Amino acid sequence: MPANKKLLVLPGDGIGPEVMREVMHVVEWMARRRSVNFDIEEDLVGGAAIDARGVAITPDAVARARQADAVLFGAVGGPKWEKLGFDNRPEIAILTLRKELGLFANLRPAVVLDPLVDASPLKADLVRGLDIMIVRESTGGIYFGEPRGIETLPDGTKRGVNTEVYTTPEIERVSRVAFDLARKRSGRLCSVEKANVMESGLLWRETVTALGAAEYPDVQLSHMYADNCAMQLARNPRQFDVIVTGNLFGDLLSDLASMLTGSLGMLPSATLGAPQPGGLRHALYEPIHGSAPDIAGKGLANPLAQMLSFAMLLRYSFDMNEDAALIETACTNVLASGLRTPDVMAPGCAKVGTHVMGEAVLRELNKLAA
Repeated sequence: MPANKKLLVLPGDGIGPEVMREVMHVVEWMARRRSVNFDIEEDLVGGAAIDARGVAITPDAVARARQADAVLFGAVGGPKWEKLGFDNRPEIAILTLRKELGLFANLRPAVVLDPLVDASPLKADLVRGLDIMIVRESTGGIYFGEPRGIETLPDGTKRGVNTEVYTTPEIERVSRVAFDLARKRSGRLCSVEKANVMESGLLWRETVTALGAAEYPDVQLSHMYADNCAMQLARNPRQFDVIVTGNLFGDLLSDLASMLTGSLGMLPSATLGAPQPGGLRHALYEPIHGSAPDIAGKGLANPLAQMLSFAMLLRYSFDMNEDAALIETACTNVLASGLRTPDVMAPGCAKVGTHVMGEAVLRELNKLAA
């Protein structure tokens, strides 16, 4: 079987290597049972790369990512590297990949699986069946705008400056991703900003409105201020389907939405670039749970978010929707059987570790593929 899908695997730090190991078993299973081969390269990032090479990510690793069809990322960071300074922290790895690969659209699904309805801090009737996709612009806005920095004023006090800035093309390209997703889902898109107090928010609203009218008249577009959106996510989250917003608000709102599901250990993400001449996008897929250094090496981590990130990779990079759905269904069925890692443990369920959960998913995949 030809290896026609090239992946770069970056396990990273903390629980990253543990959960990535279980996903690699799924990749091997696909080769055996689905006749799908992947040409896989692996490299160091984050703290692991700092320890071995002195930097969070090397130019060679960036070049490998650029040559890959998709990047599967684990997690980076931890207390060991906290004193290295702002410019050499492990998180520089992910920021560098976003910048160098032009990964401007971060997709953060917030889905409440039926077996985990009671794990949500909200009442079951508010979150049952919840399926939201937040599209966050990830290479612009206040995190990247200039001028920025900390300066000392004449009186000896200091001033910190960050600039919220967006251009029409930046807004249009991330909005197209969101409109396209909405068109494939329920046909509803909510654009979120603060057009009432921020000029960048006003430009955002005007640009999204014009794009919707010109290219997506079939998508029902609504607008909402970011503070109201936060309130509505807690009050009535199922009113939303696809949300598109800028970098700062997307950071906050996607974390809020993630907690509606009950556990960060269950949530995947994708960050997409522009389509290349051959049609493929640069893309990076990662769970949102972070490196969780407090449980690293203990075999307690939930591997399902990393597995679901791989499912997103199959869906958005290779249009392998059937295979993606197979993995998603296997994860749901395992949870429904009563197996739980500590982060989603519930009364009457059996507590298991990382590897046992991974093995359970493989057994379920065998059943589904029989």
